[in-house]
Amino acid sequence: MADFLDHPTAVRAEEQLDASRLEPFLGTHFPGKAGPLVVEQFPSGHSNLTYLLRSGDRELVLRRPPFGSQVKTAHDMRREYRVLSKLHPAFPEAPKVLLYCEDTAILGAPFYLMEPIHGVILRRDPPAGLPFPAATARRLGESFVDLLARLHRVDYRAAGLGDLGKPEGYLDRQVRGWTERYHGSRTHDRPEVERIVPWLNAHLPRASDSTLIHNDYKYDNVVLDRADIANIVGVLDWEMATLGDPLSDLGTALAYWVDAGDPDELQKVRWGPTTLPGSPTRAQIVERYAQKSGRDPANVAFYLAFARFKIAVIVQQIYYRYRQGVTKDERFARLDEVTAILLRASLRTMETGSV
Repeated sequence: MADFLDHPTAVRAEEQLDASRLEPFLGTHFPGKAGPLVVEQFPSGHSNLTYLLRSGDRELVLRRPPFGSQVKTAHDMRREYRVLSKLHPAFPEAPKVLLYCEDTAILGAPFYLMEPIHGVILRRDPPAGLPFPAATARRLGESFVDLLARLHRVDYRAAGLGDLGKPEGYLDRQVRGWTERYHGSRTHDRPEVERIVPWLNAHLPRASDSTLIHNDYKYDNVVLDRADIANIVGVLDWEMATLGDPLSDLGTALAYWVDAGDPDELQKVRWGPTTLPGSPTRAQIVERYAQKSGRDPANVAFYLAFARFKIAVIVQQIYYRYRQGVTKDERFARLDEVTAILLRASLRTMETGSV
């Protein structure tokens, strides 16, 4: 049987871990290791860094902030560890965390360790040779929406996450905060921003309610069962999870979702295989989410316009780090083009009022 699982590769040169310090640390906290430490890296992430550690037959996943980042709130390992430690019992698709380390003498930054979730992760296109018929694409799209609705039903207070965020005024703070982040990482003049930001501030909807939200929900952040890739067995990358408006989570998922009929430039920033036959459209995703959650998506165009703006700012921050020489990862060299495409898409959503 072909192996379509998500595998790590060699660690990028500028993101090496100090094995001479890490190995004895692991030996202290995970005694009985059966072999030398092997460190590999999951290469596709753009924010916090993720590594696979092997020692004999034991495997651990390590998460740490990107090297050189000064945005502490965006890479708070303690917070991410705490969220997962509380969430996993209530939402088993969240990773099971094992240990948090705040001693920067080990790796130069705080980090945490968790159990790996083995499965298939879809990037821009399915792995070569992986069967992906229309019926599978449809079922996976439905599972993707249904799992988001189930996350929004988690009783976050019972899970011990009632103090994770401040739901009141969430959208106002989000618009203001992402606007500030854009100006703090600006490298080009983008006239779209001068139209988008006032519109967002003028059209803030009343929040539908408050739930736990993932804030970066997309295909390459979910892990699929290799025996049935329409079955989601894990959800990764919880660094932006908080309490807030669940429709903003839906908006983020829609912002990453490219329809087959979208303009050519939006096709350039497709994150997953969402244009293949059988895949639901954004409008169908909204309809199914409304059915599963009971929420009114009347203002969904606002959430999509804002999410596209937010993702544009995230991409811009990464590009800014590249321009400043903080990272030399050549994947980031043309992210300014992605920022521009997403801002134009946000503007179109704002103007048309349609998903």
